[in-house]
Amino acid sequence: MKSNYLLRLESSIKRALSEILNFEVKNNIGLVTVTECSITSDLEYLTVYYTVLSDKDKKRAREGLESSKGFIRSSLASKVQMRKVPNLIFKYDDSYQNRSRIEELLKEAKAKEIVEDEN
Repeated sequence: MKSNYLLRLESSIKRALSEILNFEVKNNIGLVTVTECSITSDLEYLTVYYTVLSDKDKKRAREGLESSKGFIRSSLASKVQMRKVPNLIFKYDDSYQNRSRIEELLKEAKAKEIVEDEN
């Protein structure tokens, strides 16, 4: 279980990263939404989960984030008080797409059940 300090730090980092990615990064990464941040207890690594609006923007966002890591990290250091600035790991968050697919399957199953009950 994470300490309150780490949970507050993750929340602060998430807010700061959202601002940095959408207003300060000069690379054309598109509209990136930070969905979650997870920092290790030794503050060495920060995993940033993100999404983009469309599938075609995924590659552009990934490449832009990777090439801007240094800038993002230094900008993060100036916005959030931390003992040390963690190394950034960006991961695409596909949980929204998975959730949408599950909802679709449930709707189909319910529709089939209603059709079967009518027969």
